[in-house]
Amino acid sequence: MLRKALIMLCLATLAMPATAQDRRDHERARAALEAGQIRPLAEVLTDAERRFLGRVIEAELERDDGTWLYELKILPPNGRMFVVEIDAATGALLRTRGPVQVRR
Repeated sequence: MLRKALIMLCLATLAMPATAQDRRDHERARAALEAGQIRPLAEVLTDAERRFLGRVIEAELERDDGTWLYELKILPPNGRMFVVEIDAATGALLRTRGPVQVRR
């Protein structure tokens, strides 16, 4: 269900006009993936689903001080969203914000 929702979101964004910056960001992210500098989003989402309680409702790939990171917004059953930042190269958890719920 999550993967279907993410695919639908990706398809919806393809229908919107992209700015030149959006295209460059997309090209840089694709090049980083092809060069092995970052892990595929699908792997990161699978790891997050195993580690945290809740559903990923948004995922962004960002470059911060030369480091690629995935920022995931997760909505657990209690409805109090939290954010995790994950090193896109290693999959290591870098930072969290909000009431993180870890699976037991």
